[in-house]
Amino acid sequence: MSKFDFESIIDRKGMDAMAVDGLGKIPGFAPELPEEGFDIIPMWVADMNFKVPSCITDAIKRRLEHPLFGYFRPRDEYFQSIIRWHETRNGVRGMLPEHIGYENGVLGGLVSALNALLPEGGKVMLHRPTYVGFTSSIRNAGFELVHSDLVLDENNVWRMDYEDMDRKIKENDIKVCIFCNPHNPCGRVWTPEEIRKAAEVYERNGCTVISDEIWSDLILNGNHYTPFQSVNDFTRNNTVALYAPSKTFNLAGLIGSYHVIYNEELREKVRAASSKSHYNGMNVLSMHALIGAYTDEGMEWVDELCKVLSANVNYACDYIEKNLTDFSTSVPEGTYMLFLNCEKWCKNHGKSMDELLKAGWNAGVAWQDGRPFKEGYHIRLNLALPMSRVEEAFERISKYVY
Repeated sequence: MSKFDFESIIDRKGMDAMAVDGLGKIPGFAPELPEEGFDIIPMWVADMNFKVPSCITDAIKRRLEHPLFGYFRPRDEYFQSIIRWHETRNGVRGMLPEHIGYENGVLGGLVSALNALLPEGGKVMLHRPTYVGFTSSIRNAGFELVHSDLVLDENNVWRMDYEDMDRKIKENDIKVCIFCNPHNPCGRVWTPEEIRKAAEVYERNGCTVISDEIWSDLILNGNHYTPFQSVNDFTRNNTVALYAPSKTFNLAGLIGSYHVIYNEELREKVRAASSKSHYNGMNVLSMHALIGAYTDEGMEWVDELCKVLSANVNYACDYIEKNLTDFSTSVPEGTYMLFLNCEKWCKNHGKSMDELLKAGWNAGVAWQDGRPFKEGYHIRLNLALPMSRVEEAFERISKYVY
Protein backbone atom coordinates (compact mmCIF):
# COMPACT_ATOMS: atom_id res chain seq x y z
CA MET A 1 0.00 0.00 0.00
CA SER A 2 1.30 3.45 -0.92
CA LYS A 3 2.29 5.90 1.81
CA PHE A 4 1.08 8.70 -0.48
CA ASP A 5 -2.47 9.68 -1.37
CA PHE A 6 -3.26 9.47 -5.07
CA GLU A 7 -6.89 8.42 -4.57
CA SER A 8 -8.65 11.28 -2.77
CA ILE A 9 -10.92 13.40 -4.93
CA ILE A 10 -10.17 16.99 -3.95
CA ASP A 11 -12.73 19.72 -4.51
CA ARG A 12 -10.78 22.51 -6.20
CA LYS A 13 -13.75 24.77 -6.84
CA GLY A 14 -13.24 28.27 -5.48
CA MET A 15 -9.56 27.58 -4.73
CA ASP A 16 -8.02 29.51 -7.63
CA ALA A 17 -7.70 26.47 -9.93
CA MET A 18 -7.85 27.42 -13.60
CA ALA A 19 -8.62 23.78 -14.37
CA VAL A 20 -11.99 24.12 -12.62
CA ASP A 21 -12.79 27.80 -12.06
CA GLY A 22 -11.65 28.75 -15.57
CA LEU A 23 -14.36 26.77 -17.34
CA GLY A 24 -16.63 28.99 -19.38
CA LYS A 25 -14.50 32.06 -18.65
CA ILE A 26 -11.69 31.86 -21.22
CA PRO A 27 -13.34 31.71 -24.66
CA GLY A 28 -11.35 29.83 -27.26
CA PHE A 29 -9.09 28.28 -24.64
CA ALA A 30 -11.01 26.76 -21.73
CA PRO A 31 -13.82 24.21 -22.05
CA GLU A 32 -17.37 25.31 -21.39
CA LEU A 33 -19.29 24.51 -18.22
CA PRO A 34 -21.18 21.19 -18.10
CA GLU A 35 -24.92 20.79 -18.23
CA GLU A 36 -26.84 20.59 -14.98
CA GLY A 37 -26.38 17.27 -13.20
CA PHE A 38 -22.73 16.77 -14.17
CA ASP A 39 -19.74 17.70 -12.06
CA ILE A 40 -16.45 18.77 -13.66
CA ILE A 41 -13.73 16.24 -14.44
CA PRO A 42 -10.77 18.54 -15.24
CA MET A 43 -8.86 16.97 -18.14
CA TRP A 44 -7.58 19.97 -20.07
CA VAL A 45 -4.99 22.32 -18.54
CA ALA A 46 -1.78 20.44 -17.72
CA ASP A 47 -1.81 20.37 -13.95
CA MET A 48 -2.48 17.47 -11.61
CA ASN A 49 -5.33 16.68 -9.27
CA PHE A 50 -3.20 15.09 -6.56
CA LYS A 51 -2.05 16.46 -3.23
CA VAL A 52 1.55 17.65 -3.18
CA PRO A 53 3.78 15.62 -0.86
CA SER A 54 4.23 16.85 2.69
CA CYS A 55 7.95 17.50 2.13
CA ILE A 56 6.89 20.56 0.08
CA THR A 57 4.24 21.95 2.39
CA ASP A 58 6.49 21.34 5.41
CA ALA A 59 9.33 23.30 3.76
CA ILE A 60 7.00 26.22 3.04
CA LYS A 61 5.58 26.14 6.58
CA ARG A 62 9.06 26.25 8.08
CA ARG A 63 9.88 29.36 6.07
CA LEU A 64 6.54 30.96 6.99
CA GLU A 65 7.51 30.74 10.65
CA HIS A 66 9.99 33.53 9.99
CA PRO A 67 7.93 36.74 9.64
CA LEU A 68 10.06 38.63 7.12
CA PHE A 69 9.90 38.26 3.34
CA GLY A 70 12.19 40.98 2.06
CA TYR A 71 14.80 40.95 -0.66
CA PHE A 72 16.88 37.77 -0.65
CA ARG A 73 19.39 35.81 -2.64
CA PRO A 74 19.03 32.11 -3.49
CA ARG A 75 20.65 29.98 -0.86
CA ASP A 76 23.28 27.42 -1.77
CA GLU A 77 20.87 24.65 -0.79
CA TYR A 78 18.70 25.61 -3.77
CA PHE A 79 21.48 24.92 -6.26
CA GLN A 80 22.71 21.80 -4.47
CA SER A 81 19.17 20.39 -4.45
CA ILE A 82 18.96 20.76 -8.23
CA ILE A 83 22.41 19.23 -8.75
CA ARG A 84 21.62 16.27 -6.50
CA TRP A 85 18.25 15.71 -8.20
CA HIS A 86 19.79 15.48 -11.65
CA GLU A 87 22.73 13.36 -10.48
CA THR A 88 20.43 10.90 -8.70
CA ARG A 89 17.53 10.79 -11.13
CA ASN A 90 19.24 11.28 -14.48
CA GLY A 91 22.88 10.31 -14.00
CA VAL A 92 24.08 13.84 -14.76
CA ARG A 93 27.69 14.58 -13.84
CA GLY A 94 29.57 17.86 -13.74
CA MET A 95 26.64 20.21 -13.12
CA LEU A 96 27.75 23.18 -11.01
CA PRO A 97 25.82 26.03 -9.38
CA GLU A 98 27.02 28.49 -12.03
CA HIS A 99 25.38 26.36 -14.72
CA ILE A 100 21.95 26.88 -13.15
CA GLY A 101 19.87 30.02 -13.57
CA TYR A 102 16.43 30.87 -12.27
CA GLU A 103 13.53 31.42 -14.67
CA ASN A 104 10.01 32.48 -13.73
CA GLY A 105 8.76 29.95 -16.24
CA VAL A 106 9.94 27.72 -19.05
CA LEU A 107 8.22 29.91 -21.64
CA GLY A 108 9.86 33.02 -20.20
CA GLY A 109 13.21 31.29 -20.36
CA LEU A 110 12.48 30.28 -23.94
CA VAL A 111 11.75 33.87 -24.94
CA SER A 112 14.85 35.18 -23.12
CA ALA A 113 16.98 32.66 -25.02
CA LEU A 114 15.41 33.64 -28.33
CA ASN A 115 15.97 37.33 -27.60
CA ALA A 116 19.60 36.55 -26.84
CA LEU A 117 20.21 34.49 -29.96
CA LEU A 118 18.05 35.93 -32.74
CA PRO A 119 17.11 39.30 -34.24
CA GLU A 120 13.46 40.31 -34.14
CA GLY A 121 11.54 38.44 -36.81
CA GLY A 122 14.04 35.58 -36.82
CA LYS A 123 12.89 32.08 -37.68
CA VAL A 124 12.76 29.20 -35.21
CA MET A 125 12.23 25.54 -36.06
CA LEU A 126 10.30 23.13 -33.86
CA HIS A 127 8.28 19.97 -34.26
CA ARG A 128 4.58 19.69 -35.01
CA PRO A 129 2.27 18.84 -33.22
CA THR A 130 3.41 21.85 -31.24
CA TYR A 131 2.79 22.78 -27.62
CA VAL A 132 0.37 25.70 -27.79
CA GLY A 133 2.47 27.71 -25.30
CA PHE A 134 5.38 27.63 -27.74
CA THR A 135 3.18 28.97 -30.52
CA SER A 136 1.79 31.91 -28.58
CA SER A 137 4.98 32.94 -26.77
CA ILE A 138 7.21 32.73 -29.84
CA ARG A 139 4.82 34.69 -32.02
CA ASN A 140 4.10 37.27 -29.33
CA ALA A 141 7.84 37.82 -28.95
CA GLY A 142 8.12 38.64 -32.65
CA PHE A 143 9.66 35.48 -34.05
CA GLU A 144 8.51 33.23 -36.90
CA LEU A 145 7.79 29.52 -36.48
CA VAL A 146 8.89 26.89 -38.98
CA HIS A 147 7.48 23.39 -38.36
CA SER A 148 8.94 19.99 -39.04
CA ASP A 149 6.17 17.42 -38.75
CA LEU A 150 6.48 14.38 -36.55
CA VAL A 151 5.22 11.27 -38.34
CA LEU A 152 3.47 8.15 -37.07
CA ASP A 153 5.24 4.91 -37.98
CA GLU A 154 3.63 1.53 -38.65
CA ASN A 155 3.38 0.92 -34.89
CA ASN A 156 1.59 4.22 -34.25
CA VAL A 157 4.69 5.74 -32.64
CA TRP A 158 5.60 9.37 -33.29
CA ARG A 159 8.99 9.80 -34.98
CA MET A 160 11.16 12.70 -36.06
CA ASP A 161 11.76 13.17 -39.79
CA TYR A 162 15.46 14.04 -39.86
CA GLU A 163 15.55 14.74 -43.61
CA ASP A 164 12.65 17.16 -43.27
CA MET A 165 14.35 18.85 -40.31
CA ASP A 166 17.55 19.29 -42.29
CA ARG A 167 15.73 20.64 -45.34
CA LYS A 168 13.63 23.12 -43.34
CA ILE A 169 16.69 24.42 -41.48
CA LYS A 170 18.59 24.96 -44.73
CA GLU A 171 15.68 26.47 -46.66
CA ASN A 172 14.95 28.97 -43.90
CA ASP A 173 18.54 29.66 -42.77
CA ILE A 174 17.58 28.70 -39.22
CA LYS A 175 20.09 29.04 -36.39
CA VAL A 176 17.91 28.25 -33.36
CA CYS A 177 15.78 25.13 -32.93
CA ILE A 178 13.43 24.13 -30.13
CA PHE A 179 13.36 20.56 -28.88
CA CYS A 180 10.74 19.11 -26.51
CA ASN A 181 11.98 16.20 -24.39
CA PRO A 182 9.69 14.42 -23.49
CA HIS A 183 7.40 15.72 -26.17
CA ASN A 184 4.19 17.62 -25.44
CA PRO A 185 1.54 16.78 -26.64
CA CYS A 186 2.68 13.48 -28.20
CA GLY A 187 4.22 11.96 -25.08
CA ARG A 188 7.34 10.58 -26.79
CA VAL A 189 10.35 10.02 -24.56
CA TRP A 190 13.17 10.33 -27.07
CA THR A 191 15.84 7.63 -27.02
CA PRO A 192 19.58 8.46 -26.90
CA GLU A 193 19.89 7.40 -30.54
CA GLU A 194 16.99 9.63 -31.63
CA ILE A 195 18.52 12.57 -29.76
CA ARG A 196 21.93 11.92 -31.35
CA LYS A 197 20.39 11.88 -34.84
CA ALA A 198 18.56 15.14 -34.18
CA ALA A 199 21.76 16.65 -32.75
CA GLU A 200 23.63 15.67 -35.91
CA VAL A 201 21.15 17.72 -37.94
CA TYR A 202 21.45 20.69 -35.60
CA GLU A 203 25.25 20.54 -35.47
CA ARG A 204 25.62 20.17 -39.24
CA ASN A 205 23.64 23.39 -39.66
CA GLY A 206 25.28 25.37 -36.87
CA CYS A 207 22.15 25.58 -34.72
CA THR A 208 21.75 26.36 -31.04
CA VAL A 209 19.09 24.28 -29.31
CA ILE A 210 16.56 25.32 -26.68
CA SER A 211 15.33 22.12 -25.06
CA ASP A 212 12.16 22.10 -22.96
CA GLU A 213 12.65 19.27 -20.44
CA ILE A 214 9.88 20.24 -18.02
CA TRP A 215 8.23 16.80 -18.29
CA SER A 216 11.47 14.87 -17.68
CA ASP A 217 10.44 13.45 -14.29
CA LEU A 218 7.13 12.03 -15.52
CA ILE A 219 8.18 8.88 -17.37
CA LEU A 220 5.73 6.02 -17.85
CA ASN A 221 5.87 2.23 -17.97
CA GLY A 222 9.62 1.84 -17.47
CA ASN A 223 10.71 4.14 -20.29
CA HIS A 224 13.97 6.04 -19.78
CA TYR A 225 14.54 9.79 -20.06
CA THR A 226 17.80 11.01 -21.58
CA PRO A 227 18.74 14.68 -21.02
CA PHE A 228 19.34 16.32 -24.40
CA GLN A 229 22.58 17.82 -23.09
CA SER A 230 23.99 14.42 -22.11
CA VAL A 231 24.52 12.65 -25.45
CA ASN A 232 27.69 14.37 -26.72
CA ASP A 233 29.88 17.46 -26.55
CA PHE A 234 27.78 19.37 -29.08
CA THR A 235 24.55 19.00 -27.09
CA ARG A 236 26.29 19.87 -23.83
CA ASN A 237 27.82 23.05 -25.17
CA ASN A 238 25.13 24.31 -27.54
CA THR A 239 21.93 23.84 -25.56
CA VAL A 240 19.76 25.91 -23.26
CA ALA A 241 17.88 23.28 -21.22
CA LEU A 242 14.78 24.37 -19.32
CA TYR A 243 13.42 22.54 -16.27
CA ALA A 244 10.95 23.08 -13.45
CA PRO A 245 9.46 21.27 -10.46
CA SER A 246 6.07 22.70 -11.44
CA LYS A 247 4.92 19.83 -13.68
CA THR A 248 6.49 17.16 -11.49
CA PHE A 249 4.93 18.34 -8.23
CA ASN A 250 2.01 20.50 -9.42
CA LEU A 251 3.57 23.80 -8.31
CA ALA A 252 2.74 26.01 -11.30
CA GLY A 253 0.85 28.44 -9.07
CA LEU A 254 4.02 29.13 -7.09
CA ILE A 255 6.07 30.06 -10.19
CA GLY A 256 9.63 28.85 -10.55
CA SER A 257 11.70 27.18 -13.26
CA TYR A 258 15.38 27.10 -14.07
CA HIS A 259 17.79 26.74 -16.95
CA VAL A 260 20.93 24.64 -17.23
CA ILE A 261 23.56 26.09 -19.58
CA TYR A 262 27.09 24.67 -19.53
CA ASN A 263 28.64 26.96 -22.16
CA GLU A 264 29.75 30.17 -20.43
CA GLU A 265 29.36 32.41 -23.49
CA LEU A 266 25.88 31.11 -24.24
CA ARG A 267 24.94 31.37 -20.57
CA GLU A 268 25.97 35.00 -20.33
CA LYS A 269 24.01 35.90 -23.46
CA VAL A 270 20.82 34.33 -22.10
CA ARG A 271 21.20 35.85 -18.65
CA ALA A 272 21.83 39.30 -20.11
CA ALA A 273 18.62 39.05 -22.14
CA SER A 274 16.55 37.79 -19.21
CA SER A 275 17.80 40.54 -16.90
CA LYS A 276 16.72 43.44 -19.08
CA SER A 277 13.04 43.41 -18.07
CA HIS A 278 13.73 42.87 -14.36
CA TYR A 279 10.76 40.48 -14.30
CA ASN A 280 12.77 37.36 -13.65
CA GLY A 281 12.92 37.27 -9.86
CA MET A 282 12.69 34.22 -7.65
CA ASN A 283 9.93 33.94 -5.06
CA VAL A 284 11.30 32.95 -1.66
CA LEU A 285 8.48 30.45 -1.03
CA SER A 286 9.00 28.95 -4.48
CA MET A 287 12.66 28.43 -3.61
CA HIS A 288 11.78 26.58 -0.43
CA ALA A 289 9.15 24.54 -2.29
CA LEU A 290 11.83 23.31 -4.70
CA ILE A 291 14.21 22.51 -1.85
CA GLY A 292 11.45 20.53 -0.16
CA ALA A 293 10.50 18.76 -3.38
CA TYR A 294 14.01 17.74 -4.37
CA THR A 295 14.51 15.47 -1.34
CA ASP A 296 14.47 11.73 -0.80
CA GLU A 297 10.76 11.91 0.06
CA GLY A 298 10.12 13.88 -3.12
CA MET A 299 11.92 11.24 -5.15
CA GLU A 300 9.89 8.49 -3.52
CA TRP A 301 6.67 10.41 -4.24
CA VAL A 302 7.58 10.86 -7.91
CA ASP A 303 8.39 7.18 -8.28
CA GLU A 304 4.94 6.33 -6.92
CA LEU A 305 3.32 9.03 -9.06
CA CYS A 306 4.81 7.57 -12.24
CA LYS A 307 3.28 4.19 -11.37
CA VAL A 308 -0.12 5.84 -10.85
CA LEU A 309 0.13 7.77 -14.11
CA SER A 310 1.24 4.64 -15.97
CA ALA A 311 -1.82 2.77 -14.68
CA ASN A 312 -4.09 5.64 -15.72
CA VAL A 313 -2.60 5.81 -19.21
CA ASN A 314 -2.76 2.04 -19.63
CA TYR A 315 -6.41 2.00 -18.55
CA ALA A 316 -7.31 4.82 -20.94
CA CYS A 317 -5.52 3.34 -23.95
CA ASP A 318 -7.00 -0.10 -23.29
CA TYR A 319 -10.49 1.37 -22.92
CA ILE A 320 -10.15 3.28 -26.20
CA GLU A 321 -8.89 0.20 -28.06
CA LYS A 322 -11.75 -1.98 -26.79
CA ASN A 323 -14.70 0.42 -26.57
CA LEU A 324 -14.00 3.58 -28.58
CA THR A 325 -12.65 2.05 -31.75
CA ASP A 326 -13.26 5.10 -33.94
CA PHE A 327 -10.80 6.99 -31.73
CA SER A 328 -7.09 6.21 -31.75
CA THR A 329 -4.01 7.33 -29.89
CA SER A 330 -0.29 6.76 -29.71
CA VAL A 331 0.49 5.41 -26.24
CA PRO A 332 2.43 8.15 -24.41
CA GLU A 333 5.78 7.15 -22.93
CA GLY A 334 5.96 10.21 -20.70
CA THR A 335 3.87 13.15 -19.45
CA TYR A 336 0.27 12.53 -18.33
CA MET A 337 -1.37 13.85 -21.49
CA LEU A 338 -3.15 11.71 -24.07
CA PHE A 339 -3.38 13.04 -27.64
CA LEU A 340 -6.56 11.51 -29.03
CA ASN A 341 -7.16 11.27 -32.79
CA CYS A 342 -10.89 11.65 -33.49
CA GLU A 343 -10.86 12.00 -37.30
CA LYS A 344 -12.40 8.59 -38.02
CA TRP A 345 -15.19 9.16 -35.50
CA CYS A 346 -16.03 12.62 -36.84
CA LYS A 347 -16.19 11.41 -40.46
CA ASN A 348 -18.14 8.23 -39.63
CA HIS A 349 -20.68 10.19 -37.58
CA GLY A 350 -20.86 13.32 -39.73
CA LYS A 351 -19.86 15.45 -36.74
CA SER A 352 -17.47 18.35 -36.43
CA MET A 353 -14.74 18.68 -33.84
CA ASP A 354 -16.68 21.51 -32.26
CA GLU A 355 -19.70 19.22 -31.82
CA LEU A 356 -17.55 16.45 -30.37
CA LEU A 357 -15.78 18.74 -27.92
CA LYS A 358 -19.07 20.26 -26.79
CA ALA A 359 -20.63 16.84 -26.19
CA GLY A 360 -17.81 16.02 -23.80
CA TRP A 361 -18.01 19.38 -22.06
CA ASN A 362 -21.77 19.00 -21.62
CA ALA A 363 -21.15 15.75 -19.73
CA GLY A 364 -18.50 17.32 -17.51
CA VAL A 365 -15.53 15.84 -19.40
CA ALA A 366 -13.45 19.01 -19.59
CA TRP A 367 -11.08 17.88 -22.34
CA GLN A 368 -9.02 20.23 -24.53
CA ASP A 369 -9.25 21.12 -28.20
CA GLY A 370 -6.14 19.71 -29.86
CA ARG A 371 -6.34 21.84 -33.00
CA PRO A 372 -4.29 24.73 -31.55
CA PHE A 373 -1.46 22.20 -31.21
CA LYS A 374 -1.36 22.24 -35.01
CA GLU A 375 -2.99 18.88 -35.48
CA GLY A 376 -6.52 18.55 -36.83
CA TYR A 377 -9.15 16.24 -35.33
CA HIS A 378 -7.27 15.83 -32.05
CA ILE A 379 -8.24 16.23 -28.39
CA ARG A 380 -5.74 16.46 -25.52
CA LEU A 381 -6.70 14.76 -22.26
CA ASN A 382 -5.03 15.16 -18.88
CA LEU A 383 -4.95 11.82 -17.04
CA ALA A 384 -3.37 13.09 -13.80
CA LEU A 385 -6.44 12.33 -11.71
CA PRO A 386 -7.41 9.59 -9.27
CA MET A 387 -8.19 6.42 -11.18
CA SER A 388 -11.85 6.62 -10.17
CA ARG A 389 -12.13 9.94 -12.00
CA VAL A 390 -10.41 8.58 -15.10
CA GLU A 391 -12.82 5.65 -15.13
CA GLU A 392 -15.80 7.98 -14.68
CA ALA A 393 -14.61 10.20 -17.53
CA PHE A 394 -14.39 7.33 -20.00
CA GLU A 395 -17.74 5.95 -18.91
CA ARG A 396 -19.28 9.36 -19.64
CA ILE A 397 -17.52 9.54 -23.01
CA SER A 398 -18.89 6.11 -23.89
CA LYS A 399 -22.44 6.90 -22.69
CA TYR A 400 -22.95 10.56 -23.62
CA VAL A 401 -20.46 11.31 -26.38
CA TYR A 402 -19.43 8.30 -28.42
